[in-house]
Amino acid sequence: MKFKSIKYIVPITMTLLLLGSCGVVNKRYTTPDIEFSENYRDTLVQDSTSIATLPWKEMISDTILQGLIEEGLQNNLDLKTALENINQARASLAQAKLSFFPSLEGSAQVTRSKTSEAALNFGGVSGINLNTTTYTGQLSSSWELDVWGKLRSNKRSALASFLKTEAAARAVQTQLISDIAQSYYSLLALDAQLAITKKTLENRIKDQETMKFLKESGVVDGAAVVQSEASRYEIETSIPDIEISILEQENALAILLGRVPGAIERTSLKEQEAYADLKIGVPSSLLRNRPDIQEAEMAFRSAFEDVNVAKTNFYPSLTITASGGLSSLSLSDFFDNSIFYNLIGGLTQPIFANGENKATLKINKSVQQQSFYDYKAAWLNAGSEISNALYSYNKTKEKQESRAQQIAALEKSVEFTEALLEYSSSTNYTDVLTTKNSLLSAQLEGVEDKKEELQAIIELYRALGGGWQ
Repeated sequence: MKFKSIKYIVPITMTLLLLGSCGVVNKRYTTPDIEFSENYRDTLVQDSTSIATLPWKEMISDTILQGLIEEGLQNNLDLKTALENINQARASLAQAKLSFFPSLEGSAQVTRSKTSEAALNFGGVSGINLNTTTYTGQLSSSWELDVWGKLRSNKRSALASFLKTEAAARAVQTQLISDIAQSYYSLLALDAQLAITKKTLENRIKDQETMKFLKESGVVDGAAVVQSEASRYEIETSIPDIEISILEQENALAILLGRVPGAIERTSLKEQEAYADLKIGVPSSLLRNRPDIQEAEMAFRSAFEDVNVAKTNFYPSLTITASGGLSSLSLSDFFDNSIFYNLIGGLTQPIFANGENKATLKINKSVQQQSFYDYKAAWLNAGSEISNALYSYNKTKEKQESRAQQIAALEKSVEFTEALLEYSSSTNYTDVLTTKNSLLSAQLEGVEDKKEELQAIIELYRALGGGWQ
């Protein structure tokens, strides 16, 4: 009788497969259409290539910085965490793939039972064995047919989640390279500012001695001597602040490198050569390779497939279950005429869970909509970052040209005022000190300008999605 049921299972299965193949339940995924402008304020991007396709070692020529970045890529804890997320997502994907195959379970058991004479009701007949021992060994298998595409959508959702974690790891990598480079350049800038400040302190000490000599010569009064002394100590007290900043920057960089706090080997700001051939390409096509945009799209795709899965919960599932084995009351006769089997095909239609299924579908649709907003925000954020970095780079170049002229003019002004102070009564030490303080500020700002140029290039490279290839 069991084999007769197959003739009902087969046509039902084929009918459901045909309906499922018509795509009446699940939708096919397409990449969301995002309007993205390639105009950055007044700058129209027309390059056909992009620095984003370059390996990061071509963007960064400092070999010590290259070594630090490689160390960070090996030891950074955030990146290691991102890689563990990939391992978890890979296991979930493998699990989703296995759902397409039938399950297979084996069991073996011995059952010892005893029945009372009263329960048998044999009318007083004696000599009946009331103890029974049954030996059973069986294999059972269950297979859910993917009629409505539930398993396929679940697999695609798991795949999208896996790709999302991979993209997230690449996003962490690009950010890490940028952070290490930015922190390194900040450290070099602090070194340069410390050197300038120490050199200025040496000059202030000389000024103090000069003012004492000029006072003795009757050229200046006591106020100039006191001013020179106060100026010297003002510079002297600024040095510990810079040294504290250097220590804090070294410790921050050490965390990025995954090492304990300590000194960081480095070169100097003067040795840094900014990458000059800044081609940024056509963002609307190239930015699809930006890891955070890929991550956002894969999150949307996973949510899209989860909606498909939720829709299939409203339709009946078809499960085929088969079991077979050996069962005997005697272990010696276990393999003789003790075969049994079952083959069952069943349809399961949700009835009282309809409200729960509707709630699940509504939640998944809301999550999908949130994922779309996140995807769109990723595009907008990418455009903003490119615009900011490109504009910052252009303006730092302009500032450096003006700053060089400012420093040259202030150096001449210091020479003139010092000469006037020594050989003429038309000026005083306050004028000299004002000019020297202006020169110091300009020199320190010049260091900032150079640092901002280097950082803007790295930020532009990261904003375009460079650093993970």
